[in-house]
Amino acid sequence: MWQQSMSDPRAGSSSTRRRKRWLWTPTLLAAIALLGALTSPIGGAAAKDNDGQRVSGAGKTIIEGGTGGASPMPVTTLVAFNASQHSGSFECLALAPPQATGPGSGEFSINAMYVTGRVTSVEVTKQSAILRGRATVTGIGAGHDEPFTATVTSGGPGATVVLEISGLTFREILVEGRINVE
Repeated sequence: MWQQSMSDPRAGSSSTRRRKRWLWTPTLLAAIALLGALTSPIGGAAAKDNDGQRVSGAGKTIIEGGTGGASPMPVTTLVAFNASQHSGSFECLALAPPQATGPGSGEFSINAMYVTGRVTSVEVTKQSAILRGRATVTGIGAGHDEPFTATVTSGGPGATVVLEISGLTFREILVEGRINVE
């Protein structure tokens, strides 16, 4: 409708059309600036909610000592998480080989444990973070609504993840990927 009146010769003089266009320009720019402030990670509600405490990461780890015991089997995990101070998600899939030695012992194809949960709090201290939440666990330590704590250090290969869940503690070393603590 606005465009139609601008092109309609009956809409008024060219100076009236310029004035109307001049009035819309600042309004449009103000609306764009407001939208940008609300969605920007620098300003608006999103930045205030997490108070700068954010942690994210994804990669492949190896569990220190594997399954443990006299003849430990290696265990690798695929881990991924993304959280702010009050919310986020945590995923960890532990894979083991079908047998300890011989053919297939280097193939991590057995789903030993899967943890999928919601992060309810994050505590950041220098180069590490503690994520707490509740998760569903399948395989080893199976259960629903299980409390968990994941302590992570920032960095690439060599960074660590310590997952405590279902009364178990898993000490993991990142071999691929990255963990970011902000």
